[in-house]
Amino acid sequence: MASFRTSVTVTFLTIVGLATGCVLSFLGWNNAAGAAWAIGMVAFALRMHFTTQWQPFSFSCWVLAFVIVAMYFPFVFQNWGTLEPTKLVSPLIQVIMFGMGTTLSAQDFTRVLVRPYPVAIGMLLQFGVMPITGCALARGFGLPPEIATGVILIGACPGGVASNVITYLARGDVALSVTMTACSTLMSPVMTPWMMQLLAARDVDVDFWEMFMQICNVVVLPTVGGLLANLLLQKFGLRGQWMDRLLSGVAMLAICIVIGIIVAQSREKLLTVGVLLVLISIAHNSIGYFLGYFGARAAKLSETECRTIAIEVGMQNGGMATFLATDVLKSPQAALAGAIFGPWMSISGAVLASWWRRSSRS
Repeated sequence: MASFRTSVTVTFLTIVGLATGCVLSFLGWNNAAGAAWAIGMVAFALRMHFTTQWQPFSFSCWVLAFVIVAMYFPFVFQNWGTLEPTKLVSPLIQVIMFGMGTTLSAQDFTRVLVRPYPVAIGMLLQFGVMPITGCALARGFGLPPEIATGVILIGACPGGVASNVITYLARGDVALSVTMTACSTLMSPVMTPWMMQLLAARDVDVDFWEMFMQICNVVVLPTVGGLLANLLLQKFGLRGQWMDRLLSGVAMLAICIVIGIIVAQSREKLLTVGVLLVLISIAHNSIGYFLGYFGARAAKLSETECRTIAIEVGMQNGGMATFLATDVLKSPQAALAGAIFGPWMSISGAVLASWWRRSSRS
């Protein structure tokens, strides 16, 4: 009974918040509308979280709530006294990558020796399809140089940890997914700056070695640290579901804060190119799924392997792209693509996983 009342209350807050926001926006009371929409979206996120089949969408709702606050009340993510919010992006990404590392084991890396072919095909598609597609879309739509750099950058990044969850929901090969994520992350210090030099040099100066060192410091080392922590916790019997839930919650909060900071810093630019950038992100992500799946098909892989590779190719590490744009390229505008791509891929991935899961039953 208590859970039913909670569900009804949250649903009521969702409807009232979103509807009130629309009315207030129509009346021209924009700040009040933003507050109402934010409340409605938070309630919607809670509703999704407590509904099993809709849980994969809850993270996207939280992200949208933070984006709404950043757009309507940018000072929330801009004025933190003497602390510059953008300086938090790097440590927050380290926290996220450490959490990802705790989901890995030594077997995830050695598995490539047992199944080298599907992993090799996945890596070829991962660092081939997405950077080139990003470059083609950025050039084709004539994006401003810094925004175009961000689109190419998100394509040049490795797979994101969310792909492992989506693969599980899609009835794919979870072991292969985890191995591909681990391998692409370890390859990223070389592959990401190399692809950026090849495809984005006309828009921005890319220092290969600076990017290499920053990826090692902020992405690879925390991931390895998380892996070692996982091994120690398992050895002493301290690993449990409580830790997975805690790390997952911390990582989600960190990603939301990073996206809020980036959106607030580039709010004015986002107002001019936001819709186009959303459309490009949707196209980029969809092409990744499509070419990942049919590229794996052409390589004669199994259905579960094709699904897994499609998800790995289509879903990128948006947090890493955001960090590189702000800390290495020194461009909050270049970070916008990662901030938009991240929440969209979680929505599209959940929808794709749901469709594949249902098709597996028929």
